[in-house]
Amino acid sequence: MPGPGRRPIIAANWKMHKTHLEAIQWVQKLSYLISNGDAERVEVVVCPPFTALRSIQTLIDSDRLSYGLGAQDVHPEAQGAFTGEVSAPMLAALKVDYVIVGHSERRRLFGETDEVVARKARAVLREGMLPILCVGETLEERDAGRTEDVVVRQVRAGLGGLGLSPEQAGRAVVAYEPVWAIGTGRNASPADAGQVVGLIRETLGGLFGPDAAAGVRIQYGGSVKAGNIREFMAHPEIDGALVGGASLDPEEFALIVKYR
Repeated sequence: MPGPGRRPIIAANWKMHKTHLEAIQWVQKLSYLISNGDAERVEVVVCPPFTALRSIQTLIDSDRLSYGLGAQDVHPEAQGAFTGEVSAPMLAALKVDYVIVGHSERRRLFGETDEVVARKARAVLREGMLPILCVGETLEERDAGRTEDVVVRQVRAGLGGLGLSPEQAGRAVVAYEPVWAIGTGRNASPADAGQVVGLIRETLGGLFGPDAAAGVRIQYGGSVKAGNIREFMAHPEIDGALVGGASLDPEEFALIVKYR
């Protein structure tokens, strides 16, 4: 189970799936599948595509659902000639709580560097939202024994240069998502994942102090599903999950949230 004082956070990252109408149906169905007690025990965050954010935000407000709203990405600038991009002020106006930054697909497919990820995290924090900073190694990096080097570098680059106070740093969320385990059906063992999560927390302690690091919630992401969530959540260092493909089915996601 997560460490003392850390409420588990389980986020549904739909990636490029679901229209706004499908998104509404998903949230409505989830609301029947999980109880208020489930939502109090675990913080549930829904991260739909940009086109569904307004619909989901309205539904959460009107039905008084205890879910957080997350965006999948953001542009680092507040405004400008960046056709097709979405800024942090735009997301904040939609009452977005969390923004995923540095997802492996953004790094790998769109060439995002550590510097770009850090700028995005800064933009998110500037508007009063919280980043979910994704870090993780590729299969080649893992096989070369570079997991520690890669993860430590990404954590330091993503949060270390933002001038955060220990209190601010303690509210951040980090997701360890080994790239080789995303969408492959493979996943790190709970022990291996927990070891890397412990390394992340140690790195945060060096940046912001042990008290701040103890408060940071660190998720695991990589082929998480109802069949393996209990094993990961049993590890004391793992505080939740960033769920990709398994989150597309509200029944599967509900089982993940209800883990015991």
